[in-house]
Amino acid sequence: MPNQHTISKPVSLKGVGIHTGQEVNLTFKPTKENQGYVFCRVDLPEKPLIEASINFVVNTDRGTNLDKNGIKIRTSEHVLAALVGMGIDNILIELDAPEPPIMDGSSKYFVEALKKAGIKKQDAVREEYVVKEPISYYDEDSGSDITVIPSENYEVTAMVDFGTKILGTQNATMKNISQFNDEFSNARTFSFLHEIEMLLDNGLIKGGDLNNAIVYVDKELSNETMLKLKKAFNKEKLSVQSNGILDNLKLHYPNEAARHKLLDVIGDLALLGIRIKGKVIANKPGHYVNTMFAKHLSSIIKSEKRNLAPKIDWSKPPVMDVNQIKNIIPHRPPFLFLDKILEISKDHIIGLKNVTMNEEFFNGHFPGKPIMPGVLQIEAMAQAGGVLILNTVPDPKNYLTFFAKIDNAKFKTPVVPGDTLIFKCQLLSPLRRGICHMKAQAFVDGKLTSEAELMAKIIKKVDS
Repeated sequence: MPNQHTISKPVSLKGVGIHTGQEVNLTFKPTKENQGYVFCRVDLPEKPLIEASINFVVNTDRGTNLDKNGIKIRTSEHVLAALVGMGIDNILIELDAPEPPIMDGSSKYFVEALKKAGIKKQDAVREEYVVKEPISYYDEDSGSDITVIPSENYEVTAMVDFGTKILGTQNATMKNISQFNDEFSNARTFSFLHEIEMLLDNGLIKGGDLNNAIVYVDKELSNETMLKLKKAFNKEKLSVQSNGILDNLKLHYPNEAARHKLLDVIGDLALLGIRIKGKVIANKPGHYVNTMFAKHLSSIIKSEKRNLAPKIDWSKPPVMDVNQIKNIIPHRPPFLFLDKILEISKDHIIGLKNVTMNEEFFNGHFPGKPIMPGVLQIEAMAQAGGVLILNTVPDPKNYLTFFAKIDNAKFKTPVVPGDTLIFKCQLLSPLRRGICHMKAQAFVDGKLTSEAELMAKIIKKVDS
């Protein structure tokens, strides 16, 4: 998996909020690993923070709006889409108003600012949710639905049908997130004339003008409406062009509306706080269905995280048996706690131990009711990590592995004779200078028995 990224230096831009009409200054600032996207309201006392999380979505009225303890962020989606498109994982977004500047109604200017700031690689590995089977959400009221299916990349397809002759049916597809900046970030928000009238009557879009939104004229334009629009958009003249768009705004793409809906999907799904490895297919997407799908997907991800037991194909032979393991790590019975290695890659390993009544430690550890000591479960996971790290050097017999740190060790359920322990170790950061930092877990019958964050270091043997 790729590393996490932030920006190299702060960068700022200013504009107006689409609904409040307030001038707003936005500053992107670099932040440390595993922080995610965090907004900061610098205009309020104590400069409160609000994480860009699906848990804080309170409504989707003309945008995706967040609220944490009364601290509000409105229309977050265009900024968040830019961050995903730029491959940024950790950033602080300072605002001196409740909503980011609308700019031209797209993500273009946020992308340009982030490019100016520069991208900085971080040590931690980016977390990614790999879609293994189709996951869907359907909204009966709107007829909208979103499905994600397995894919090698993060792909998004947006299909829209507005039931109007002006806009009709459109679709847009992004095959890889690398396309976002050049092909989707400049797709602008849009609205229909009847919606504009309603928003104006309700005191909204105070910061709107014909440079930050495409307006499709889906009804006859009366003199009364024309006067209202001229006043709202500070225009002496307004007209409807042959393509049904108000005034003389030129489309960037024939399917710009569908591309913007795709942009919104990316921004709304950023609230998951984890990258998706899968193809999202959104039929008639909108902020409500986008965020409801995100909440549904978030609950599935959380459930899977609670039970991360690896799925083992027992028909396949092990990658290493106990004799091959002995060729890599120096441990020997009774202090060798690995029987097999089932999987190994550059950033993870899955090992196995059959716990039998013959284990030496059972002689003195609760002989009447034998339980495998938790510290030995940690040791077994560390040995699996040792195999992972020593597998990267050509002469593993010339190295020793030592613990450097154990954090957040937890023991969930007892391990007893007859159990088969499955160990899963996943790197939390790339191997560097012989140091291995990993998340280690042990499972029995699919249930988590123990876990810890481990740091180990390999040191070359010195001849005596």
